[in-house]
Amino acid sequence: MKRITVFCGSSTGTDDVYKSQAALLGQTLAEKGIELVFGGGKVGLMGVVADGALHKGGKVIGVIPDFFKIRNVVHERLTELIWVDGMHERKKRMNELCDGVIALPGGYGTLEEFFEMLTWGQLGLHNKPVALLNTNGFYDPLIALVQSMVAKGFLKEVNQQLLIVSDNINDLLDKMINYTPPSAGKWIR
Repeated sequence: MKRITVFCGSSTGTDDVYKSQAALLGQTLAEKGIELVFGGGKVGLMGVVADGALHKGGKVIGVIPDFFKIRNVVHERLTELIWVDGMHERKKRMNELCDGVIALPGGYGTLEEFFEMLTWGQLGLHNKPVALLNTNGFYDPLIALVQSMVAKGFLKEVNQQLLIVSDNINDLLDKMINYTPPSAGKWIR
């Protein structure tokens, strides 16, 4: 893996463990020579993960919509900053740049970005690993919901296998590096 896109919150959350794990993820990616692609902001976990990678000499690429030029959120110390027209173009560009996706804790935007990448994998539009770093059990309710979707017939079990989960950064990266996309059903190429 050369590049990983990280989706995460523009807030840091209520527990310092979210910040420490975001920083550690950025540092770990840099130490492994994996470039970070992220939303380009300096606020919240976005800024923390970017700073973690930059602190260890990593390459960090931010992709940010033009409408953020009027706000004080743009990270100014990145290796590269790519301006795009809007949120849809942002996701498309981030997907083009990366070899895999990780979601850290976040809100609506994080989930929307994450699920779009997961859905694109389900539709066979890419074969990239899509993963959740389940820091402090943050995504336990979401994992339970996915299991319920399978149990109630709204998601095929084979498509549940598209979702990679771990609460440990190195374990998560190992799973992503060794990922083989499932191949079954009409939605998977």
